[in-house]
Amino acid sequence: MYEPANEGDGARILVDRLWPRGVSKSEARIDLWLKDIAPSTGLRRWFGHDPNKWSEFRRRYQDELKRNAKVVDEIKEKIGQSTATLLYGAKDVEHNHAIVLMDFITRQ
Repeated sequence: MYEPANEGDGARILVDRLWPRGVSKSEARIDLWLKDIAPSTGLRRWFGHDPNKWSEFRRRYQDELKRNAKVVDEIKEKIGQSTATLLYGAKDVEHNHAIVLMDFITRQ
């Protein structure tokens, strides 16, 4: 989310429950904001971006996604066969929910 928009991004989909700090809506160039696809507040707080909790976070978040079929279908429909960029506010590019989400929707 903190990198500038790029022509090759395709649909820009924000997948965080909260708006990222310090990013204006005009510079973000969001096509769709799916708050409900983000991890629950409780799960997000429990994880706290702690890499030691990564495996368990992945499992718990996938369980939440399985119970949230409506919004998962919505993002899959929006993306279709086109290019899309999932935007998130975490600074850690290796341990964040967008990675879990992308893996989840591509396996469905």
